[in-house]
Amino acid sequence: MRCVIARFPFDFVMSEVEGLMSGVRPEPAVGPCAVIGRRTYPVKQVGEIITKQDRRDFTALEVTRALRRLGFTCVTNVAEPTTEPHA
Repeated sequence: MRCVIARFPFDFVMSEVEGLMSGVRPEPAVGPCAVIGRRTYPVKQVGEIITKQDRRDFTALEVTRALRRLGFTCVTNVAEPTTEPHA
């Protein structure tokens, strides 16, 4: 499927993205994330790997839109507040 990320056209299929992400350790899943296989990746990490571009060159929305069109589940994870014990 053709998608445009950072003004560059890419042709991706679901299996290709899964192959590129296999063996990649997910960064902490905070903010917009995509579920690929059994792992949840931040969409900026996925975008950087599949496009080979710097993640400052595209938005999370561009990658989220492309991944949803390919059939991946995209979610927004919120960081859990850390609670420190009171002395």
